[in-house]
Amino acid sequence: MRFLRDPLLWLVLFFLALLIGLPHSEPFFHALFPEQSRPLYQQESFVSLTLAHFWLVGVSSLVAIVLGTGAGIVVTRDAGKEFRPLVETIAAMGQTFPPVAVLAIAVPVMGFGQQPAIIALILYGVLPILQGTLAGLASVPAGVSSVAQGMGMSNVQRLLKVELPLAAPVMLAGIRTSVIINIGTATIASTVGANTLGTPIIIGLSGFNTAYVLQGAVLVALAAVIVDRAFERLSRRLSRYRREQ
Repeated sequence: MRFLRDPLLWLVLFFLALLIGLPHSEPFFHALFPEQSRPLYQQESFVSLTLAHFWLVGVSSLVAIVLGTGAGIVVTRDAGKEFRPLVETIAAMGQTFPPVAVLAIAVPVMGFGQQPAIIALILYGVLPILQGTLAGLASVPAGVSSVAQGMGMSNVQRLLKVELPLAAPVMLAGIRTSVIINIGTATIASTVGANTLGTPIIIGLSGFNTAYVLQGAVLVALAAVIVDRAFERLSRRLSRYRREQ
């Protein structure tokens, strides 16, 4: 029964209970916001909004991970070191460029929907992953790589069997930051027609309906906490694995 004392499990169960219970909570929100004639968001189900939200975050984060880790590895190799300042500058520009501005530029080209939102989230999520990759690879002791080279390992073997496993905890920290940022940032995708947990927030803001805003915000915040705790657990296990090797 040890798993019953798992805080992450209870967070997940609470999140699922909210998804199931919210459609039946109109009396509660009516009492909480008596000035609202329709205090419960009912245009789409919260389950479908959650699935769409996580799909958007998952796709954009996966692409950002590939780009961020790939670029980080390339610019730490001898052949790519000269491109490191350029890559870091481009990634920093993507992070500092407001996602709303990216959406405003992308919508006329790509139309409304998920595509412009994915582009904005990718640009916004690459920098933490790139920085984590660079910091992780820089933390690998030079002596370890020298020993691996002395054992006859090729550059690819050293990268895959030595450098990446040792750098993994730091790299994971960058991925963790990027994904958590994207969970919150994905809410603005609803401004361009994508269904996310930001949909009730945007509708609530435009209609001065605080109840809608609260319903969407609580689910987004709880989802971010759950994913953050899951990454923390994965990081601990990865660190333990490193110590055992």
